[in-house]
Order: sequence, then structure tokens, then C-alpha cells
Amino acid sequence: MHTIAVLALDQVIPFDLSTPIEVFTRTRLPDGRPGYQIRVCAERREIDTGTFALRAPRGLDGLEGADTIIVPGTADPAAPLAPEVRDALRAAAANGTRIASICSGTFILAAAGLLDGLRATTHWIAAGLLATAYPDIEVDPDVLYVDNGQVLTSAGAAAGLDLCLHMIRRDYGSAVAAHAARLSVMPLEREGGQAQFIVHDYAPTPQGSVLEPLLTWLQDNLGRDLTLADIAAHAGTSTRTLIRRFREQTGTTPLQWLHRARIRQAQHLLETTPHSVERIGAQVGFGSPTAFRDRFKRTTGVSPHTYRRTFS
Repeated sequence: MHTIAVLALDQVIPFDLSTPIEVFTRTRLPDGRPGYQIRVCAERREIDTGTFALRAPRGLDGLEGADTIIVPGTADPAAPLAPEVRDALRAAAANGTRIASICSGTFILAAAGLLDGLRATTHWIAAGLLATAYPDIEVDPDVLYVDNGQVLTSAGAAAGLDLCLHMIRRDYGSAVAAHAARLSVMPLEREGGQAQFIVHDYAPTPQGSVLEPLLTWLQDNLGRDLTLADIAAHAGTSTRTLIRRFREQTGTTPLQWLHRARIRQAQHLLETTPHSVERIGAQVGFGSPTAFRDRFKRTTGVSPHTYRRTFS
């Protein structure tokens, strides 16, 4: 039987903690036997979750001999990692133990030095912080999980379910994983990745900046077929100067800003109106439904129809 140790640290997120316990506890093999034995371990006798106190049956010694260790997220990703936790995780990794994180648990693996040089993900809202704090990690904010073989990371909340089902499929095959997915009322494979949940805000521009009137005009004219020359002409400047000012003040180019603004407006229309995808694409300035669908999927990871089913 495969043994899984779930590590509860101070300020652990209860949802992240319960996800692997529920999914793996309910996993059954074709002959009815349980597929996993679960240990809940904690860094000290009593853990404060923020809403209740948790007393785990095992301490850090429970990590020893486990086939897999799962590290749920905590409320403060930047909290320092206790040396004894770091050492326990490093020792487990050195012994070949599979180690996975859920949501901000990625920060714990990063602090233990287990993600250096690897691709990883976390909740999209914390991806920038992870990339800044740990530049040796290739942070991918768009996916639901990343499997590096021995070390795996997942995005926030429900993505922990995706990761658990993926590990079950690795351990016991698709049939067992599909049964676990049905018990969790989850698809075995979700369409799209984390990108569909990201709020694509416009690049920030300081109030009173040179570009502020131009950006307001662009926002009011998303439905027009605008070229770089059109935007420069409205701004009364050359295209070269326009591009330079955009990069200085928004960190992107005029057309990239325009595409992002169009997709954000399209998301709003898909969420709040019954308009057809074709009509929405035209409303936000795309010359053809195909161009709109392609750009939307590249930005969000899913088609406009799938986005509408998810968020309308």
C-alpha cells in the first residue's frame, strides 16, 4: 500500500489540507482494497489554522518512510520555514520520496531548496511573488499543476484535486483515477489551465501620465480596427516614440495593451450578456470570429464557449 504523509504547518489552509486526505482516503483498487494509507503530520503538537486548532497524530517523524509527502498551502506564503521542517523535507527528497505541494505550499518546497532549476506553479495571484523571491524557479502561472517526476506543484484550491487525481493515475492507472474522480465529482482532466481564472487587468499607468488620455481613448474605441499608425496619429507622435512611451509607462507595447483590453472586455461580455461569440468578437474589435477565438484561447487557455460555461 502507498503511504502518503500530509504535512500541516502553522496557518495551514484547511481546504488544502483536507483535499488530499479526502481524495486518497476514498481511492479504491479494482479488488476493493484501499490504495493509500494516510498520515497527517505536523511541525508541532498543535497547529493554528486561523479558524480552529489542529492536533495531528504524528510529528515530523511521520514523514519518514512515506512514499509521498504532500505540503498544503499556508495563509502567509512568505513566512519563514522552520529549520527542522526544511531539513525533514530535504532528507525525504534525498531518499527519493515523492513530494507535492498544493497552492502556496509551493513556497515551502521553494524555501527548502527543492525547486531550484525546475518548473513550478502556484496560485496565480502569488505567482509573481514566487518568481521574485525564487528567481531560480521557472514559474508557470497558467497551468493547474506541474509534474517534474519526484517533485510536483499545483495551483490554488481546486487544482489540488487535479494534482491528486494525476498522482493516482500515475500510481494505479486511469481506471482507478477515473473512479476517484467520480467520487470527487470532478472530471479526470479539466479543459484549459489556470489561465482562464486569471483576471487580466490592464497594465498599470500612473495617474496624470502622458499616456492616460490615450489609454482612455483606446478603451472607448476597442471595437474599431486600430493599427499602430492610427494610435500614433491620435497621440500626435511617431510610432517609434509611441512604442517607447508605452514600454516606459506600461511595460508593454500599444498593440499588446490593446489585445489585453479587448480580451478583458470580451470576458466581461461573455459573463454578463447572451450575445453570440461572433457578435462579441466584433464588438471588441476582432476582424473575424476565428481571430477572436484564437486570441482568446491563447490568452485564457480555453475557448470563449468554455469560458462562458464556466463563468456566466
